[in-house]
Amino acid sequence: MQLIGMLDSPYVRRVAISLQLLGLRFEHRSFSVFRTFEQFRQINPVVKAPSLVCDDGEVLMDSTLIIEYAETLAGVRRNLMPHAHAERQHALRHVGLALAACEKTVAIIYERNLRPPEKLHEPWVNRVTGQLLSAYQLLETELSSKRPAVTSAAINQAGVTIAVAWYFTQQMIPDVVPASNFPTLQTISGTAERLPEFLAAPYDGAYVTESLR
Repeated sequence: MQLIGMLDSPYVRRVAISLQLLGLRFEHRSFSVFRTFEQFRQINPVVKAPSLVCDDGEVLMDSTLIIEYAETLAGVRRNLMPHAHAERQHALRHVGLALAACEKTVAIIYERNLRPPEKLHEPWVNRVTGQLLSAYQLLETELSSKRPAVTSAAINQAGVTIAVAWYFTQQMIPDVVPASNFPTLQTISGTAERLPEFLAAPYDGAYVTESLR
């Protein structure tokens, strides 16, 4: 398999980390949807990161769908989603909140880096910022009473996505989401970033508008 996309994207990075935690072998090809658009287009005409080239050549898109496919490949060896109904529902809620935080972080980055200053619509920025802070505040509150296990053997998809999302936001717009206001998320992410699977897929810090889900 080949994972296509830059690790400055939280969506590409969550896939890369998940594949490693699931024990699946893959090649990472760090193509940009901007700088290497044509090379990316030859692999996937839609030019959407992440893209996964399966062993038979078929290309999958969207980080959540790719991870779902990876889970089927891993089978009984490892699963990043709980099997029990209540626990799975709880994990899905946290994945959803973390992905919402990613989405709103990207929206703010776009406003800051792509839109001309005279075109900036402050009410929209305020709305997106409120959504971003709400997502992280809910995670902070819900995780503070019961922190998830953050080890290579125990971390689940919620833990992966939360850690990746938080790190991305802190690298890109720390002024919008002060780390000191979210000590639980800061601890979870800091612990996760020291795991070998996270270290093997390092955030490269080049994100402006490089990769989207």
